[in-house]
Amino acid sequence: MPGAYAGKGLGNQFLDEIRKADALIHIVDAAGATDSEGRLCAPGAHDPLEDVAFLENEITMWLFQILKKDWLKISRTVEATKEGVVSQLEGKVSGLSIRRAQIVEAIRTLDLNTDKPTTWSDENLKDFADTLRRISKPMLIVANKIDLPHAEENLQRLKQSGYIVVPCCSEAELAMRRAAERGLIDYRPGDSNFRVLQREKMSPQQRVALERIREKILLKWGSSGVQEAVNASFFRLLHAVTIYPVEDVEKLANHKGMVLPDVFLVPYGTTAKQMAGLIHTDLGEGFLYAIDVRTKRRLGDDHILKDRDVISIVSTKRRG
Repeated sequence: MPGAYAGKGLGNQFLDEIRKADALIHIVDAAGATDSEGRLCAPGAHDPLEDVAFLENEITMWLFQILKKDWLKISRTVEATKEGVVSQLEGKVSGLSIRRAQIVEAIRTLDLNTDKPTTWSDENLKDFADTLRRISKPMLIVANKIDLPHAEENLQRLKQSGYIVVPCCSEAELAMRRAAERGLIDYRPGDSNFRVLQREKMSPQQRVALERIREKILLKWGSSGVQEAVNASFFRLLHAVTIYPVEDVEKLANHKGMVLPDVFLVPYGTTAKQMAGLIHTDLGEGFLYAIDVRTKRRLGDDHILKDRDVISIVSTKRRG
């Protein structure tokens, strides 16, 4: 709720979770049927764009408070010792899942004077916190309750915010998952439709509800939006790539004969040697080279992997 950065409500607990995050999925009530305090209201009574703006402000102010504390001492130390301001800032935000490169990018974006950080005003520092938020905690919006009145018009307005916006109906996803668990339908998260398996075991109300989900959600929007939001956070916000490690380059299998047994989601820019270390520490320490299974080409330790690469690691050490 508004004021979380100052400790209001569960603010500290909430922001502690954000501290660990690489990306954020902001779920808003697209129908405007929930107010800023989380209370139910009539659809259209609340503007979901206000929720987006308030969360941006909460995270920015949280970062600003962290940076502002001891800032005068830090900035004077930089100028007196010629120690880089980036190193000082990196230490200040350690533990917030913010990388050095992201700090450098935020400074460059704002063209701040790194030689004279004592000249940075509170507004400069706040702008830096806001820019760093956008760079280090990229966010997408889930427009939930897309089946309710006013949701579609608000969806279009949310899209104008510049964020990736995913239309969603979490209630429909929950209903389909429960029906699938009971064996009533064949449905997997992210599917654009479902297949009825045991119609005779459904009540009339269940049949009507599921058909309504099919017509109003799946056929109209392509999915419930839940899995799409998770996928978008990895592939569109974090630019993750999928890598398939195998041991047998001919059969694309592990030592047990399982074909393509594992898939890793890793950041774009991950090298072959870094991938080996992610699979197992020993493989990384003893890394010799990797093999591109498709081309049979050897890949050196600094080779950057591409999405959907299938590789085999050759190492002096075996997995423990």
